[in-house]
Amino acid sequence: RTPMREALRILEADGLVDHTPTRRSRVANPSVEELSQSMKVLGTLEALGGELACIHATDRQLEAIARLNQRMIDKSDEMSSIDFFKTDMSFHTAIIAASGNAALIDTHAKYNARLWRARFLSSRRKPGRSTTLQQHQDITEALTARNVNAAASAMRAHIETAITNLAIRHDEEENSE
Repeated sequence: RTPMREALRILEADGLVDHTPTRRSRVANPSVEELSQSMKVLGTLEALGGELACIHATDRQLEAIARLNQRMIDKSDEMSSIDFFKTDMSFHTAIIAASGNAALIDTHAKYNARLWRARFLSSRRKPGRSTTLQQHQDITEALTARNVNAAASAMRAHIETAITNLAIRHDEEENSE
């Protein structure tokens, strides 16, 4: 029981679990506004990651990021939603790793864990896939050119699109009820 309680406390601290009034644990279901606020912070973290990657990334790291981007472009039509999402998350994680900033890598991982479900739901919108691919291309070009301002701007715009996708998905769910 003690390890289970401790695990639930950790998940609660990370925003992944909350409790009913009777203290029963359940998977957290944050509001669109709460998700939007957290995504804005994530956008700032990713913009910083893009800036730092332009400065600190090795050529090998940038090549790996470009390969992930190309894989998404080449396989987009045949990838399942989950495979597309996993590649998308690998792309973002690789950029943050290329920043070389341990504090950013740790903070980003925590926010990404908290927003994993929301980001997956955003990425499942097939009509938005072409936008995602274009934004990833913009990010990749900015990184390979080591253009700090363009990378930060492209990363932030990409997360803003995810916020919009979440709001659209929420509206679609409400209208279908």
